[in-house]
Amino acid sequence: MPADTNPAGDIFGGWLMAQMDLAAGNVAARRARGRCATVAVDAVTFVSPVQVGDEVSLYAELVHTGRSSMKIRVEAWRRPRHSEENQKVTEAIFTFVALGEDGKSRPLPEPAG
Repeated sequence: MPADTNPAGDIFGGWLMAQMDLAAGNVAARRARGRCATVAVDAVTFVSPVQVGDEVSLYAELVHTGRSSMKIRVEAWRRPRHSEENQKVTEAIFTFVALGEDGKSRPLPEPAG
């Protein structure tokens, strides 16, 4: 939306990072079967701007688990409103930690399966 843009009319990188964090958080919460917190984001490089009206698609996948932590790779892609061509905008690795009722880290449960 226009309120999410910079003076050049591109979407703020912070808005896109927030959407990526939400996508990664969904993967983390499902794997942890509960509350999680973002603790780090590795190297975000924006390779293409997102314009108002573009469709933004996010793809997140779990790439590593530790005792209580998870690394989730997220890619963001854009499709201009009147085009079928998709362009990669950015990617990053988000690190999440599973949290217990006390707000402290807790071990991840065994994978479902």
